[in-house]
Amino acid sequence: MARSETRPVVTLRSTAGTGQAYVTRKSRRNNPDRLVLRKYDAVAGEHVMFREER
Repeated sequence: MARSETRPVVTLRSTAGTGQAYVTRKSRRNNPDRLVLRKYDAVAGEHVMFREER
């Protein structure tokens, strides 16, 4: 199955500055802005905000 440009792979980088990252897919149609999610940062040992990297 071909990869779609409407659901690209994005990297979510921790705002805590630990270098922790998640890789996910997002819908450009529903979320045209940068994605921001609250996820667990194992290095910091707590939930922090993760922002989409370009």
